[in-house]
Amino acid sequence: MRKIALFSILISVCSVNGFSQKESKKGSIQSFHGRAIVSYNVENLFDTIDDKGVIDEEFLPDGKLKWNSERYRVKLDHLVEAITMNLPENPIVIGLIEIENKGVLVDLKKTGRLAKTNYEIAHKDSPDARGIDCGLLYDKSSFKLLKMENLKVSIDSIPDFKTRDILYVKGQLQGGKIVHLFVNHWPSRRGGDGSEIRRIEAARVARKKVDEILKADPKANIVLMGDFNDHPDNVSIQDILKAKAVTDTGADLVDLFEDDHKAGKGTHNFKGEWGVLDHFIISKALFNGSNGIQLSPNDGKIVYEEKLLFTQKDGSKKPSTTYGGPNYYGGYSDHLPIQLILK
Repeated sequence: MRKIALFSILISVCSVNGFSQKESKKGSIQSFHGRAIVSYNVENLFDTIDDKGVIDEEFLPDGKLKWNSERYRVKLDHLVEAITMNLPENPIVIGLIEIENKGVLVDLKKTGRLAKTNYEIAHKDSPDARGIDCGLLYDKSSFKLLKMENLKVSIDSIPDFKTRDILYVKGQLQGGKIVHLFVNHWPSRRGGDGSEIRRIEAARVARKKVDEILKADPKANIVLMGDFNDHPDNVSIQDILKAKAVTDTGADLVDLFEDDHKAGKGTHNFKGEWGVLDHFIISKALFNGSNGIQLSPNDGKIVYEEKLLFTQKDGSKKPSTTYGGPNYYGGYSDHLPIQLILK
């Protein structure tokens, strides 16, 4: 993959058959030139209201985390700052991971500079016991929603297993170009090697949908984003999802951060070690620009900015978190956002 700096992420999309100014006034889809796709694990974006259907008691004013309206507002402001960092225009699409419900997406899109863009919401509730979901905000002036579907992840040998669904969205950009988006939050690594089967199953679910799309259109523009809770060289990514390095000429999916992981960079820091858990995995057709959408030379970037980091006593850095155990730090998230810019 071409060398990239950890800074901000941009995808560039070239539009064929661009809309004229006259057509734009009639309500046609507007240009996406210079706009970004952003993906961000926002570290437990909960509201302060008790939802009787999920385990959210710790994120209540009288819960152990003492989560209240003031802390919630600070969290929303911080997330908007991180999502839009280094971007001259608001993102065209924002994939959000670790959100409680649709309500927090409503609040987020009304916050700060995001309120200046007419965002719509793509979201469906997941069966996760804590109520954790994936969601998508999209600028409806530049992205037309065609289809939304939750892809359920289940394991026959674990009948009571519940996790986040994969959110699949099919949309249309200017010039009639179709893009397929997957927002992922695969099962955690808690439990060590024994947890791997859960992410393997999530990979199978995603791969099955990818195969269905590619069968209908071998040149489909596909973007899988989110927190996969696995690294580019893990079995779920390499062997099941079959996402390879961009230099692999035989791959139909490529992982834009495979070389970052090899270089010791990442989106998350666990016990002092950086690793890529958040990915942009795209179809080879999109990488090659063979179906009307073309990447910028920088491909994708991790937003590794000082403001989003916490410097520890030994001088090392990690993402500036909202909580560390029960302790409130008021930071952004335990993950860094990733971006792709369209042109």
